Amino acid sequence: MVILDAPAPAPVSDRLRYDRATAHLDGPVAVVDLAAFDANAADLVRRAGGKPIRVASKSVRCRALLERVLAMDGFAGVMSFTLDESLWLARGGVRDVLLAYPSADRDGFAELTADPETARQITVVLDDPDQLDLIDKARTGDAEVRVCLELDTALHLLGGRVRVGARRSPLRTPEDLGAFAELVQHRRGFRVVGLMAYEGHVAGVGDRVPGRPVRSRLIRLMQTKARAELAERRAAVVRRLRQVAELEFVNGGGTGSVESTVAERAVTEVAAGSGLYQPQLFDNYRSFRGRPAALFGQPVVRRPGLGVVTVLGGGYPASGAAGPDRSPVPYLPPGLRYDPMEGAGEVQTPLLGSAADDLLIGDRVWFRHAKAGELCERFAELHLIEGESVVRTVPTYRGEGKTFL
Repeated sequence: MVILDAPAPAPVSDRLRYDRATAHLDGPVAVVDLAAFDANAADLVRRAGGKPIRVASKSVRCRALLERVLAMDGFAGVMSFTLDESLWLARGGVRDVLLAYPSADRDGFAELTADPETARQITVVLDDPDQLDLIDKARTGDAEVRVCLELDTALHLLGGRVRVGARRSPLRTPEDLGAFAELVQHRRGFRVVGLMAYEGHVAGVGDRVPGRPVRSRLIRLMQTKARAELAERRAAVVRRLRQVAELEFVNGGGTGSVESTVAERAVTEVAAGSGLYQPQLFDNYRSFRGRPAALFGQPVVRRPGLGVVTVLGGGYPASGAAGPDRSPVPYLPPGLRYDPMEGAGEVQTPLLGSAADDLLIGDRVWFRHAKAGELCERFAELHLIEGESVVRTVPTYRGEGKTFL
């Protein structure tokens, strides 16, 4: 593993570029730096070592940018997050959509099963017989449903008394997966075509926590053990499933685990999305360093005193367990921080630091969201920047009237 130093500070020139590019726009405003976005995409491809990357749409949530990255060598297919989104993408021409989360959208399944051509483009994740029943009750046609089984990747320690990892699929062992695969294969109208195993405790947990060396060391120890355990178990599951079905793909990983996931022979593709935008939480990895590509700018609307300015709104917390790491981070100009008594506010956000004294009413402070695509739930459009210019303005999912919640 290549170990990188801590993330470099943002160059002052980026702030000037973003300010000049958006000078004609009133804030709040969201932008994507295309040079950074493309560089991040190229680095993901390098890290994937020749295996295709399936783009996680929840981390992008902008159709124009999904199309941009899918046009690049090394990327193939989309990992979606709702059935409604999957159908929308397929109707719009995306030819390979993996719905990564089980759905209870009966109207969506009615549409899927009524159209064999659409059904050929979408694969749905299942892990419970009751999900099969729900789909059959919603059926309006004979279209075959392509099924991907999901493996529980959590690491069990102390004889199972300690669990590390997301609570997702109930299917954990080769026997679990094999039995469910046989059930699906014998069910009319369904066919197993893939396996998904998302090791979130490796792919989504940074191993270099700022100011927490002991915690960082413990995370690295946990991840080393988790990678070894999962590689062995995932290979055994794939062997068992190949006795039952012809697997078209075995998907794993995420932005934070690309190298270790693609190193497994059993894995045929890796998922990634957050690394395209490089949100704040993804600075905390030793093995790669992305360039911040997605930012939002808030206008300064007050100057309460020396060393403090107030910007409009900006309280856009990320999902997950609540904590300071879920707040957006003031990024440009460097040297600003939250007032600990107020934090990121719904309608106003005071920012402290010597940099505040150089800001005037109407100037812009640029923030990075803690996570990736969730920023797009706050904005209807993204302004795409090249150099010092906005070269295109494109709608987010929300801007197209698609919330997919």
